[in-house]
Amino acid sequence: MFKLYHYPLSTCSQKVRLVLEHKGLSFETQQIDLLAGDQHDPEYVKLNPNHVVPTLVHDDRVFIESTLINEYLNDAFPAPAMLPDSAAERHAVRLWNKHLDDRVHPATGVLTFSIGPRSILINQPEEVREAHINAIPDPVRRAARRSVLEHGVKAPEFAGAVSVMLGFFDLAEAALVEAEWLSGAEFGLADAAVLPYVLRLDHLAMTPVLEARPNLLAWYHKVQALPAYEPAVIVWSPQPTLDLFAANGAAVWKDVEPLTR
Repeated sequence: MFKLYHYPLSTCSQKVRLVLEHKGLSFETQQIDLLAGDQHDPEYVKLNPNHVVPTLVHDDRVFIESTLINEYLNDAFPAPAMLPDSAAERHAVRLWNKHLDDRVHPATGVLTFSIGPRSILINQPEEVREAHINAIPDPVRRAARRSVLEHGVKAPEFAGAVSVMLGFFDLAEAALVEAEWLSGAEFGLADAAVLPYVLRLDHLAMTPVLEARPNLLAWYHKVQALPAYEPAVIVWSPQPTLDLFAANGAAVWKDVEPLTR
């Protein structure tokens, strides 16, 4: 019934896999290698004109935009429910997702490509690297990608991206003072959406940012203990890539740490 086009470490792919697994929905997968530029392949672009992952095909219908994919899955398969009952609480969940889509996701892209796979990408042949950058449809994202690959954590976009992430984590820390989950009484769409961004900073050796926020850290560990976490995240996390991200993050932490105070 389902075919998911995804990349294992993509934040947006992770949050859709979390919802699929939490709801017990079986799905076929096809990996789209973002570092190799598979997202720009003309056949894939016919499915997703934004040149991004994930894309979900269900009964021959194509669904894009991870936040909307998860809303669709919750509408089409309401058990277990991943949105609270009240309209006000549902608004709060959607506000988390809007904040992620508008600000946190672009900031995470800056952090990721400044540190994580940068050492791989800057060693690609220049014509290959430039072709992949030039294929990014959004001119703002295109310019940011070129900047962070060239300058790393010294890129002008980097400090602002750190600030966005810290502000968002502070919001989550405050929200979790009295609540177990960001979605209300149970794990839900907001939690599935936020998890990949917390995970990404952990993978980039920015773990002290989480450790400074005990409520967020406790929530992070609770999500990791859910039955859906291992099949949605762990089995799709290649250890060599995680080791590279951690090593690259540790190597620049002396430059990053002052920005986190």
